[in-house]
Amino acid sequence: MPFTIAIIGRPNVGKSTLFNRLVGQKLALVDDEPGVTRDRREGEARLGDLEFTIIDTAGLDEGAKGSLTARMQEQTETAIALADALMFVIDARAGLTPNDRAFADFARRANKPVLLLANKSEGKHGEAGAMESYALGLGDPIQISAEHGEGLGELYDALRALMPEPPQDDAEASGDESETDEESSNRPIRVAIVGRPNAGKSTLINRLLGEERLLTSPEAGTTRDSIAVEIGWKGRAFRVFDTAGLRRRSRIEEKLEKLSVADALNAVRFAEVVVVLLDVANAFEEQDQRIADLVEQEGRAVVIAVNKWDLKEKPAGAIGKLRVQADEKLTQMKGVPLVAVSGLTGEGLDRLMQAIVDAFAVWNRRVPTAALNRWFEQAVSAHPPPAVSGRSLRLNYITQAKARPPSFVLFCTRADALPDAYKRYLTNSLRESFDLPGTPIRLTLREKDNPFKGRAKFKH
Repeated sequence: MPFTIAIIGRPNVGKSTLFNRLVGQKLALVDDEPGVTRDRREGEARLGDLEFTIIDTAGLDEGAKGSLTARMQEQTETAIALADALMFVIDARAGLTPNDRAFADFARRANKPVLLLANKSEGKHGEAGAMESYALGLGDPIQISAEHGEGLGELYDALRALMPEPPQDDAEASGDESETDEESSNRPIRVAIVGRPNAGKSTLINRLLGEERLLTSPEAGTTRDSIAVEIGWKGRAFRVFDTAGLRRRSRIEEKLEKLSVADALNAVRFAEVVVVLLDVANAFEEQDQRIADLVEQEGRAVVIAVNKWDLKEKPAGAIGKLRVQADEKLTQMKGVPLVAVSGLTGEGLDRLMQAIVDAFAVWNRRVPTAALNRWFEQAVSAHPPPAVSGRSLRLNYITQAKARPPSFVLFCTRADALPDAYKRYLTNSLRESFDLPGTPIRLTLREKDNPFKGRAKFKH
């Protein structure tokens, strides 16, 4: 089991900045406004030769029972229970506050090793606050600056003393880190759940997990960071990213929301399959279509999930009508898988997971060259390309350049003159002929080299 450390402390002391520093990426949102972090976030951290799991938590704060603040604290308490040790962070520039003292008692009651970190200690202003922190009774403070990377040597020494010696197996000793094909195929499928605010993304993931792992609230915009969780289904592993709701750009005003949206877009780019979650009460609104267009442009496999199905009356053919709507509204992803689900009751979740697996398989599909050549001859014979400005266009041959998504290169003459309508004809024919429903298809035109180009003209 990896050694796990939870970063705790009151809001706005720099916990997420420290988390980002230790994982080596900007995974957690950081802003001057207190309370940005709401869910607990895990990452694989490294400091020198030390490797461990780090958990970023919401700032410990008081809140009425059942409130969003109180549930944020429950997430922090869960992180503390999971951890082997704690990093208790204070703001050295602000000095000790009553909240710091109260939650230092809370950390002591956890009965786990605690490292006291006086963050923002750079410069002379942080010295006094760091000295003041001795009063917490948590041992010597380690003065650091998470933002500037100062004090990490002292932090390394303290961690080294806490952590067990890593076991060294034979494979590690020999330096053999090669990954087999089977290991590669067993990697988790990366899935991002995206949609408008309050579509039920966090509720859906909690239902898949079987626990209240992510904060949920009737209030739109509860999720800010893109939180990753591990899910297993029928022996298959998935790494699922919950994301902030995506509103129309004109309505995104606050700096934090802009950061949240950027984080969600990064999750889409990192994902292999993206589930576009719609609210059954107003499915396929303009913003839903924009989100689906964005996912298609990024070249990810797509599944449409219509959530809150338990709230809808279901006349005969209701799901069929939604499928027709999907094909009409999302013409560039004809045949996209569509599943009706309820994150609240769990209805349709097995169908959703199977749709994700199927979409991932289609996204990875390679068409055999012989079959592709036969299709190309038949498609061009059935509908030859139109002449442009009185000159015919010659299509020479096609090849699949790569999968993920399926991408094809068409060699022809006068590539810039081939009409978009004809390219759509070829793309749709590819989709139907080789069973590529819903997945983005890339068709690139390339002019075949002219063997006579560059030769001097013959003069009489």
